[in-house]
Amino acid sequence: MIEPATAIQEPDRSTQKAPHCRFCGTELRHTLVDLGMSPLCESFVSLDRLNRMEAFYPLHVRVCDRCFLVQLEAYVSPEHIFREYAYFSSYADSWLAQCKAYTDLVVDRFGLNETSQVVELASNDGYLLQYFIEKNIAVLGVEPATNIAKVAIAKGIPTLNEFFGQECARKLVTNGMQADLIAANNVLAHVPELNDFVAGIKILLAPQGIFTGEIQHLVELMAKNQFDTIYHEHFCYHTFTTLEKIFAVHGMTLFDVEQLPTHGGSLRIYACHADNSSQLVSDRAIALRESERAAGFTSIERYTNFEERVRETKRKILEFLIAAKRAGKTVVGYGAPGKGNTLLNYCGIRTDFLDYTVDRNPYKHGKFLPGTHIPIYPTSKIQETKPDYVLILPWNFKDEIMTQMSVIHDWGGKFVVPIPELTVYS
Repeated sequence: MIEPATAIQEPDRSTQKAPHCRFCGTELRHTLVDLGMSPLCESFVSLDRLNRMEAFYPLHVRVCDRCFLVQLEAYVSPEHIFREYAYFSSYADSWLAQCKAYTDLVVDRFGLNETSQVVELASNDGYLLQYFIEKNIAVLGVEPATNIAKVAIAKGIPTLNEFFGQECARKLVTNGMQADLIAANNVLAHVPELNDFVAGIKILLAPQGIFTGEIQHLVELMAKNQFDTIYHEHFCYHTFTTLEKIFAVHGMTLFDVEQLPTHGGSLRIYACHADNSSQLVSDRAIALRESERAAGFTSIERYTNFEERVRETKRKILEFLIAAKRAGKTVVGYGAPGKGNTLLNYCGIRTDFLDYTVDRNPYKHGKFLPGTHIPIYPTSKIQETKPDYVLILPWNFKDEIMTQMSVIHDWGGKFVVPIPELTVYS
């Protein structure tokens, strides 16, 4: 266990020669995987910028041998990445269904009502908070992306267009707000100043309040070969064991956890103030902590055998595409997610292999994927061109996508899913 007195060593990154852990300050000496150089995964290219230079940054993932936090260096500031953002949560139907079920669950479990205050951090376009509003519960979203915050506000969802941390939390408390529930779905990975963010949660949370967060589970990422979920916007990758350490240092206890299928395997953690005796640590939390220890995730050796599996996956994807093109087949993509851009850039897949991709989000139409410059069209493009293969880049929504695009079977088209292993669906 990391002692609170020594856990937070904020290093002076401006003078460092070697990267240091963003949680505990230890020098990072071990590699999980090196995916080479890649552009920011949401930096879509407009037509007028197609022939201009793009910035590429290392995707070199390291692991701390003290706290076992897996992480990337912050090559670009969060302001640069998130002030204008292309990901809108409301375009995934299955995700919305999960959010509605979550709302029903926490309202019932923690007795939330018309007198409660719910705050969501990185609230996107209001995809979650809309369901609390339906129950007449007061909400506030905190969303750093200006373009997305405007969409939420237009929907009638109160939204603060700021980055969250201790300064933001103190301002809200000064204005009389304390949260009975704080939600942060798929945001902890996006936070470079991890200690500042969790300390802010501690400040804003009411004495008996509950924090819940959904976080991609590093154990599942490695087990299912989900290397494409590594990109510059994700600064950290978490096990439950490491999350416990982070929250404990900031005076909070993880008292429960659920394992979810979302994003290939996620954790929903439940936290409260450490002095809140009304919440007992659940059997699920104890069991998960023990299973991670038994699987070796508290030993550095567990993290050092992942890279070769990633390289072999790259070889298999390229072998399939080369064979398909030599046979005169047409291959297109479905989706323009961040994970797809990591995979395409790492594998060197451009329009020589993938004619185009499609996406439901009109914000991306007419643009080109970063790095690879594959054009993005509306989903109707697939029916117009009738390709032989459709490569599903957001594989975590493959069932939903196969249902939506089942029309490809009319001309004998097939779906291809690249992760965890390349699979062709007839």
